Amino acid sequence: MEDFDYVIVGAGSAGCVLAARLAETNRHTVCLIEAGPRDWHPMIHIPVGWMKLMRNTRFNWAYEAEPSEWTGGRRIPVPRGKTLGGSSSINGNVFNRGAASDFDHWAQLGNPGWDYDSVLPRFRDLEDWLGPTKDEKRGKGGPLKVTPSDWSHPLCEAFFAGAESLGIPRNPDYNSGSQFGTAYAQRTIASGRRQSAATAFLKPNLKNPNLHVLTGAHVTEVLLDGATATGVRIKRGGQTRTIRARGEVILCGGVINSPQLLQLSGIGDPDHLTSIGVPVTHALPGVGQNLRDHYTPRFTARVKGTGTFNERTHGLAFGQEVLKWLLGKPSVLSLPSTVCYAFAKSDPVLDESDLQITFMPASYKEGNQSQLDDEPGMTLAAWQQRPESTGTVLARSLDPFNKPMISPNYLSAPEDRRVLLAGLRLVRQLMRTAPMQPYFGGEIYPGEAVTSDEDLLATAIERGTTTFHMIGTCSMGPDSNPRSVVDPQLRVHGVRNLRVADASIMPTMPAANTNAASLMIGEMAASFLTTS
Repeated sequence: MEDFDYVIVGAGSAGCVLAARLAETNRHTVCLIEAGPRDWHPMIHIPVGWMKLMRNTRFNWAYEAEPSEWTGGRRIPVPRGKTLGGSSSINGNVFNRGAASDFDHWAQLGNPGWDYDSVLPRFRDLEDWLGPTKDEKRGKGGPLKVTPSDWSHPLCEAFFAGAESLGIPRNPDYNSGSQFGTAYAQRTIASGRRQSAATAFLKPNLKNPNLHVLTGAHVTEVLLDGATATGVRIKRGGQTRTIRARGEVILCGGVINSPQLLQLSGIGDPDHLTSIGVPVTHALPGVGQNLRDHYTPRFTARVKGTGTFNERTHGLAFGQEVLKWLLGKPSVLSLPSTVCYAFAKSDPVLDESDLQITFMPASYKEGNQSQLDDEPGMTLAAWQQRPESTGTVLARSLDPFNKPMISPNYLSAPEDRRVLLAGLRLVRQLMRTAPMQPYFGGEIYPGEAVTSDEDLLATAIERGTTTFHMIGTCSMGPDSNPRSVVDPQLRVHGVRNLRVADASIMPTMPAANTNAASLMIGEMAASFLTTS
């Protein structure tokens, strides 16, 4: 079967949601195309497996960002999922919607229907919140199980108490609209297993005859008849095939792949397309622009007086953790990448938080999250929640297998540097509060000798890295905005029967990890298509 009502490119977070919702109507045939393999690897389903998947090129596109001033000329690794579930299959299992004001701001930018009150029903539809709070803003019975932390740790409790001594209170549910405060991270983990978009949305629909899933299929071009999308061309198993769309083509390839595919199809900035030899089919300068990401160095300290996760990953202790996981008990194998949050303010006059701080009772070698230290330690990171620095994703050539040029321009905006500096100073305060003193064994990185603003910002140059939250390269907005690529219904400006539905459409960064909002975008796209 080569003709479908809808052709969806990319089985990531939004793509899995959209494909499942369309198939569930039993009114549409859907072809979901994924470049990577099926999500068969056990490390995908064991939550802590994300540490191994960060470097596994079979399930990870393993992109790199271009060197820049604030990376000290380093190429920053940019992991992106390449399997069913996309990045939801390799991420850190954290569920964070963002602040209500983030979505109200999207609407204010010329995107009616994307304010908080409008997107909240879609957030509720997708989740099955298994936590103790019964807030009407939370969903019950949705496909995605979202769980509270199933354990506590003395270091975490000391971290919370220390934050409270600095005026940052406990927050019972940071996903109920207001983030300010501290909390254990909410997780896309249930019964010790990862809840990816593929697990939650796609797998229950795989036997639906309306849904056809192609894996190992690289989409090389969106086919156009004039200004109308009619299908896609793919390469699979060494063969080139054409998949036709009777209705629409929807790109869900993510913040890197969606703009690259548009550019390779002749949709983008004419000057750029001409420079790489791509014939211009539709001039749309915003394609690949507006890239944003969270960026931070990670500070580490030695721990005394209590154990940390470092010691639980070796020898007999690790064997015990494996046994606990197999028995369905709390274990380091079922932990998210971040166990504690503090949402704080860089300036007390602010109405809401602009800093996101993560705390982990574990330390990593050289701040690299894929390798734990041998000795007990803790890690803290802080970043500007709504970065103003913007960059680009640009195809390098006509070759669809040539990785695009990713230029985030981290910290190029002075405001991002100001907020980051405030966050780094706050991190140091949090490590040294009275409740933390019984456990604080001395700062490892950057070390006590680093005190000036200039030296603290130098840590961003030396060890700063992505926090894996890229957005914005097919930005949503009115066609009067030269940076916008899609309208509020996610339709590509000037091209019929072509939409984009993934993190690339976010016009600005939500104050959050981006997976929850990506899932919501999939729900929004489904609502547009099933009610039209």
